[in-house]
Amino acid sequence: MTSVITVGVDGSAEGLAAADWAAREAALRGMPLRIVHAWLWQPLEVPVVQDRETQAASARTVLRAAEAHVAGRHPDLAVTAEVVEDTAVAALLREAEASEMLVLGSRGHGALVGFLLGSYGQQVIAAAKRPVVSVRARGGQMQAEGGDIVVGQQGSPEDSGAVLGFAFEEAAARGAGLRAVRAWSLPSVFAYSPGSMRLVDEAGGLEPFEKKALAEALAPWRKRFPDVPVTEHVEIGSAGQVLLSAVSGARLLVVGRRTRRTPVGPRIGSVAHAALHHAPCPVAVVPHD
Repeated sequence: MTSVITVGVDGSAEGLAAADWAAREAALRGMPLRIVHAWLWQPLEVPVVQDRETQAASARTVLRAAEAHVAGRHPDLAVTAEVVEDTAVAALLREAEASEMLVLGSRGHGALVGFLLGSYGQQVIAAAKRPVVSVRARGGQMQAEGGDIVVGQQGSPEDSGAVLGFAFEEAAARGAGLRAVRAWSLPSVFAYSPGSMRLVDEAGGLEPFEKKALAEALAPWRKRFPDVPVTEHVEIGSAGQVLLSAVSGARLLVVGRRTRRTPVGPRIGSVAHAALHHAPCPVAVVPHD
């Protein structure tokens, strides 16, 4: 894997917002930035017939505009740019696997929100083996930096290690605080095993049990990043709703996505889905086992 931050652009304001975010991320981490634009000649799908070279020239224009945009704001950053001749999903997944992270633009809020390159962005987020960050623009400008890094923690320390590690690295790079959020709900009679219920009883109840679980998951990362101030937040409710209620003023929301495939293919999961569709800040989706 190459230590590089990669951003996919498509000529939109959201793509430029993603390029801005990716450039700042690369500068913070001391890494080069790679800008890619996926393009494949498909003459039958073009409403107005164009020859291959005309389409290729248009793709190069998109790439040059993004490269100039980044150079104007980050003149000292090492940047490479390439038009990748492949379908969007195949190109972006390949780029993600060769990068520290992939950054994409997101087009807005709501249940019908689209991502960079239409539905392709969601397919990439669902299948990528590396973290993918979704960035949206406001009025053509990227969101202002500021606030904490918010991370959702679920399951055991082993389950959330990759997600927490990414969030702590982001907080440390930015000199930001980290808010770790764990949601819980009242279980049915079958939700916990007898062994789990024993641990709940020893912790003094369900809420203390959940607080202890969060503290244990955070402990090794707090030791590794002692300068990152951490706030622990445990709340009853659905994970998506609790996370969204905690991201006001945040500069980044970090959530996990299981890499296990379902019978219908890779999925982003309900929590990541809620975050991507409704969080006002950039969202990092980190795959984990």
